[in-house]
Amino acid sequence: MRSQILVIDDDEKITSLLRRSLAFEGYEVITAPNGLEGLKLMMNTDPDLLILDVMMPHVDGWEVAKRVREGGSSVPILMLTAKDEVRDRVKGLDIGADDYLVKPFALEELLARVRALLRRKSDKMEGSANRLVYEDLALDLDSREAIRAGRSFELTSKEFDLLYLFMQNPRRVLTRETIMEKIWGYDFSGESNVLEVYIAMLRQKTEEGGGKRLIQTVRGTGYVLKGEVG
Repeated sequence: MRSQILVIDDDEKITSLLRRSLAFEGYEVITAPNGLEGLKLMMNTDPDLLILDVMMPHVDGWEVAKRVREGGSSVPILMLTAKDEVRDRVKGLDIGADDYLVKPFALEELLARVRALLRRKSDKMEGSANRLVYEDLALDLDSREAIRAGRSFELTSKEFDLLYLFMQNPRRVLTRETIMEKIWGYDFSGESNVLEVYIAMLRQKTEEGGGKRLIQTVRGTGYVLKGEVG
């Protein structure tokens, strides 16, 4: 079965290019010329991937991504923007985007990002267990909630992906480069502290109420899910 990709962009040239190129690669492509039309399509379809332009009139890409996540969808989101600033990237990722590509972009790179996002989605769906557990922390793969010591808390899309990665690899030290590749698909190192921000947010949620630290820092290397340092 072909993967379906929804492209939301008010630039007809970009939309036409993506429609032809993605269809040539074997994907089923549906398009919307603005955020409002795109949200309507999201309500009536269940795409495997959303390619979303940021700068659109009336309802911009950030607002679309926000509403998609608030609606409970975990569809991978690749955002396109003419803005090449770290704060804009972080804003998109915080809202729930999975990847970020700056215009003008190389078509080959976009296709590689699409393949990576669809591959990660497929990998998640292949897991047979509906819940991962480490000590008193559990991650429900259906509700995308985390539960610790009987207390449940919600996770953003990226927080879920990050905690999922740690809980798939308990006690294994994950380098910063490995985490960036697995979660974002490319290396942010040297550009921002986005990984450190997400680690801090996960720690705040998992340690609320006095829970001991589970996500440990391995200096000069990365992070590890481990109950005790040492």
